[in-house]
Amino acid sequence: MSFVLVFGLPVVVALYSNSNKRITENSTNMSKTVLITGTSTGFGKLITKTLAKEGHSVIATMRDVSGKNVAAAKELSALHNVEVVELDVTSDASVEKAIQNVIKKHGQIDVLVNNAGVVGFGLFEGTSVEQMKQVFEVNLFGIVRTYQAVLPSMRAQRSGLIINISSGLGIFATPFIVPYIMTKFGVEALTEGVRHEVKQYGIETVSILPGPFPTEITTKAGFGPDKSEVLAAYGPDVQRSFEQFGTTMVGKMEEYKVDSQLVADGVLALINMKAGTRPYQTSINPIAQEIEQPYTNSKLAIKTAWMEKMGWGAY
Repeated sequence: MSFVLVFGLPVVVALYSNSNKRITENSTNMSKTVLITGTSTGFGKLITKTLAKEGHSVIATMRDVSGKNVAAAKELSALHNVEVVELDVTSDASVEKAIQNVIKKHGQIDVLVNNAGVVGFGLFEGTSVEQMKQVFEVNLFGIVRTYQAVLPSMRAQRSGLIINISSGLGIFATPFIVPYIMTKFGVEALTEGVRHEVKQYGIETVSILPGPFPTEITTKAGFGPDKSEVLAAYGPDVQRSFEQFGTTMVGKMEEYKVDSQLVADGVLALINMKAGTRPYQTSINPIAQEIEQPYTNSKLAIKTAWMEKMGWGAY
């Protein structure tokens, strides 16, 4: 668990995504080559270990493998079925180089798991655009970069699976984390829109929506309120509301004893499912008891009807 100082108060916080039920039917256990971003900590490291243990060939990518992440790189490199590769999702050149080198060595990438992410908490008005750009670079444009780097090879092989570790905050918005939520709504739009463009090539693009889990993402905050005059103008009432927001989140995680392994298991289940049977969005949120899942399921039915009425049903 990590502490982040916002509004001058130490508040324990964790990534709020959305949660996935275990999927076991229609599964296949054939080994696949899987590239995962952001594997130095949290979900990424757990996903790497889980998939490798199940026999998948895992390319675990992270930044600064010879520097601050050297310990994590050594730990994962020592595992059977795991290869660690340097990749910075904020760099076009880094993403392109890493993915092309992996394809050259392994022949193809069967699955891309976009996990790299940063978070930040605070008052929207008190946060500058420059601060917000940092979280967009990782959470949204980082995924744009990996999509555009891997799709040509997936189209050529006429198969592929892209799993985006999104968030329950990609379908519902709350206060005090608005810029982060904006990126996750963007991820959901990307996932949903591109799905129609690539399905004719046998490529599936889906998302996992985790709820709050105690991961290390809070140590990689991508933005924070930096306009002190705005924070002062809002006064102590907003500060107390923010404190309650963080306290409630932490209390719920402790009450439900949430386990981040659920997200790793959800990724494994999706990979092992037969092509064409995977749900587009999967909720993994023990706290909300997966209440997001019927919402996303109903949205899909409405979207399908809307596409047909608009004359776009063939896409």
